[in-house]
Amino acid sequence: MKQIAAGLMGLMIYSALAGYIGWAVFIWLRSFSFPVNGWLFTFICILLAFSYLIGMLGHKWMGFTIVGSYWMAFFQYALLVVPVAHGVVLVLEHPRAVQIAGVASVILLLLIYLIGTFLAYSPVIRQKEIVVKGSSEDVNIVVASDFHLGVLSGKRHLERFVTLSNSLEPDVVLLAGDLVDDDPIWYARYGMAEVMRKLTSKYGIYGVLGNHEYYGKKIPLLVRVMEESSVKILRDETIDIAGKFYLTGREERTNGRRNLLQSLKPEGNLPWIVMDHTPSDLKTPVQLAADFHISGHTHKGQMWPNHLITKRVFDLDYGYRQDGNTHFLVSSGFGFWGPPIRIGSRSELWMVHIKFQNI
Repeated sequence: MKQIAAGLMGLMIYSALAGYIGWAVFIWLRSFSFPVNGWLFTFICILLAFSYLIGMLGHKWMGFTIVGSYWMAFFQYALLVVPVAHGVVLVLEHPRAVQIAGVASVILLLLIYLIGTFLAYSPVIRQKEIVVKGSSEDVNIVVASDFHLGVLSGKRHLERFVTLSNSLEPDVVLLAGDLVDDDPIWYARYGMAEVMRKLTSKYGIYGVLGNHEYYGKKIPLLVRVMEESSVKILRDETIDIAGKFYLTGREERTNGRRNLLQSLKPEGNLPWIVMDHTPSDLKTPVQLAADFHISGHTHKGQMWPNHLITKRVFDLDYGYRQDGNTHFLVSSGFGFWGPPIRIGSRSELWMVHIKFQNI
């Protein structure tokens, strides 16, 4: 009952905020003496505000999902820009203050869209070298997460990843969850498997499930299409990679029945690498002496200032940290969720050079 009440309260607050933004846009348009029909404008605003939810009705409604994704970015930044513009209008007391503030707001929002789109679709390679106890030859690992492959993060974006990763000639490629955006149907329908099969590495390509794979509720299909793409999905498994290191792939924490990390710890003396999509527990890997722990999930907030939330929720929400002999890496992701926009973050993959030394 409390959850229903909280949901209704959240819906009321969201509707009020969306109504405020719609009202501000309506007033701005009317300031130019445009013949704007109030009822039609209200209907369009309601449709936009709830378009993402409409898109969740099924595949036939995907157009609403796309519109709703862009609405998310507009809604977030309009909430920051419109009150400022409103304040400017009150201070200026100029006959054309509404028009001037509105035009300035539109220009600013367009700049946000342009810059954010560039940062989302122009991934970078980040490099890190770590030293791990062991006697094996050095290993180069490509790490990427949060592709959210579907409609907006689609085949062309995956091609960017394959091109960048192959140029690095990695020994191993590790994909740390949220490979698809809920439903793997778009991955299969748009021929992304053909692209993924072009991904090369010396010792294989391995992935784990993310929370969005669980939201899609088609995990068997996802695992199958990934295997057809030459990606081995590890589900609470620990395997030996060419006698160089052990690799553990954990089930996502959305699965409340996933095994404890203790039960997955290998018994041998090789270095131990763990992939866990969500960086929710960084203490246990240190206690169990894991050498390298890899996560994604946070997107580094994706759109400023959301990083202020992820920094409070997660002990490490982005980047690299070493705790004792355990190295941690949290990627902001190669793709994006919702709008194809990044502000204060950028689509990325990591090239991690592991040096094995007798520490």
